[in-house]
Amino acid sequence: MKNLILLSVGALSLAACAPMMAPAYTLTRQDSAPAGLNPVGTVAAEKTDTTTTTTARLTGLAANTYYVAHYHKMGTASTDPCKSGGPLIMSSMMVGQTDAGGALVLNGVVANADIASATYYNVHTAKDSMGTPADGGVACTTVRP
Repeated sequence: MKNLILLSVGALSLAACAPMMAPAYTLTRQDSAPAGLNPVGTVAAEKTDTTTTTTARLTGLAANTYYVAHYHKMGTASTDPCKSGGPLIMSSMMVGQTDAGGALVLNGVVANADIASATYYNVHTAKDSMGTPADGGVACTTVRP
């Protein structure tokens, strides 16, 4: 009986230290996406006590092209977060390049405090490897950090 209780306490202790998984969000095509792009994908966020690790996976993008993504705060242009035109949260910026088939994986780590007020996650075509956005967005999803 003692072993069973100790095992249960040990498992609970380990669970308390483990990262918390947030649900995966579905990215959908934005009206501002360039013609010929049909982006689909997901964004998953794994939280610890102080940081969030974000992984975005998309297909249907232009081959061998740079993309930039970041969390945004709510804007005032619409009640739909993805159409609200909210300010980006610069510390959450992730830049990557698609493969020859138009697939992209972006990874980033940001402080939880930085994205506490985020309402959406947006992916843009980038003009360069520095992540300068080239459009209003190709794919977006509402988030709840």
